[in-house]
Amino acid sequence: MCSSWTGYKPVLLLLLLLPSLAVAQEDLGAMWGTAAEEEKYYKLVSIPIPDEVPLKVGSFDVLPDGRLVAGTRKGDVYFIDGAFEEHPAPKYHLFASGQDEIFGVAHRDGDIIITQFGEVTKLSDTDKDGVADRYETLTNNWGYAEGHEFAFGSKPDAEGNIWVALGLTGSYHSRQLYRGWCVKVTPDGEMIPVCSGLRSPGGVGPNAQGVMFCTESQGPWNGACSLKHLKPGGFLGHPASYNWYQFAKDLSKPDVEPETNSRMHVEKRRVKELVPPAVIFPYIKMGRSISGFKVNQTQGKFGPFENQIFVGDYTLSIILRATTEKVNGVWQGACYPFREGLSTGIMNVEFSPQGQLIAGGFTTHAQWPVRGEKPFALDRLGWTGKVPFEVQEITIEPDGFLLKFTLPVDPEVASRQETYQIQTYTHIYAKFYGSPEVDQADAEVTSAKVSADGLQVRLTLKEMREGYIHDFHLPDVKSKAGLNLLHKRAYYTVNEIPTSEKPK
Repeated sequence: MCSSWTGYKPVLLLLLLLPSLAVAQEDLGAMWGTAAEEEKYYKLVSIPIPDEVPLKVGSFDVLPDGRLVAGTRKGDVYFIDGAFEEHPAPKYHLFASGQDEIFGVAHRDGDIIITQFGEVTKLSDTDKDGVADRYETLTNNWGYAEGHEFAFGSKPDAEGNIWVALGLTGSYHSRQLYRGWCVKVTPDGEMIPVCSGLRSPGGVGPNAQGVMFCTESQGPWNGACSLKHLKPGGFLGHPASYNWYQFAKDLSKPDVEPETNSRMHVEKRRVKELVPPAVIFPYIKMGRSISGFKVNQTQGKFGPFENQIFVGDYTLSIILRATTEKVNGVWQGACYPFREGLSTGIMNVEFSPQGQLIAGGFTTHAQWPVRGEKPFALDRLGWTGKVPFEVQEITIEPDGFLLKFTLPVDPEVASRQETYQIQTYTHIYAKFYGSPEVDQADAEVTSAKVSADGLQVRLTLKEMREGYIHDFHLPDVKSKAGLNLLHKRAYYTVNEIPTSEKPK
């Protein structure tokens, strides 16, 4: 496949993609046409928005007093009181306006810090009348000139820094300073370049261990959407941003660029700075425009998925789950379906103090259409207390995987090797837009051992494939009580294979 790919044109790319996209659309219907069933476990509530409030949410935070903060694409900051009540009748208070595409918002020391199109800004209410009256630029030390050059900002890290992921000029070029880079902004406004190689990020934040990641959309040098580790000094895959190393005084430009029409696991041996995506979201089957995310640390208030990452998808109006682990010094992990049927294109998510997941966003209609029907919306997911039968988490072993379930499995069914269908594939690492799934092979399960409590199954595979997605299809797995899995798919990205058994 790799040799026949050399010299392809965009039209050929489309022809190659069509069969896989058709299959993916069919899979999507089977996987995500489940809102009625999902409602039993996670109830969806639409939070009312007054007609006069154009709440096209790009970012969230929660104030110490329990109010929700929303930064919008239009450039407004709203404080929302009552969004977390059982029957919400919220009040909206305009705190600040006149900014531009706020895709990061956080509170710090009584102020609001926003990340917008061209800068990180501190908003202060010095006279305490509830409205920002001081707008202070912390930094604007990056370039911007056109509409795709978005900037996505994190909450403050342990040192108070805001991490900002900067989209390219379009998909292929970095024509403005630090476009395609992640930078961090200190509390006193110093901007520090962190890593290069981004294309079009959609959210920035930590995993459960406090390590910083960003989401990335499918496109040039990105076969599918992904979750990427923002490794200091790393190169995250798109070489258009190599041209700004001359301004990053503490970072060294990689000696070589990646070769197009290759594979990520091949190129990471050539380009030592190359950081492979930690979690790849197979295209359409697991999203088309992955967006903002948040770690669930609600101490059980949101069900059996503590410390997992919940991430939105703009185009498909869905919420996904992801888990990460570090193997041989490299981050990798898995993604899982969670909830469909949200009201609009999801740009960001946030957890409330009550343990609810807040999701918001918008649609741009003709420019970037979405599945959800509303032009903008604010949704809330709350756990009903009923535990769904799900794959809770997949972790890797030297010769297979450990599958953890939310409820005990039927040991007779779960101990059969033929219960588990696993296909492996990867993507072409190339300078053109996206990639079909290639180099497919079925993984042979040689044993399946069920734990005494029925909550874990240790799978042994005949062969582990480094650099490949392992696609789990589990239609035959049943719980001890006879339940089918709510979602029968999961996808693990194998960047590294452990050399020995991990400590339990």
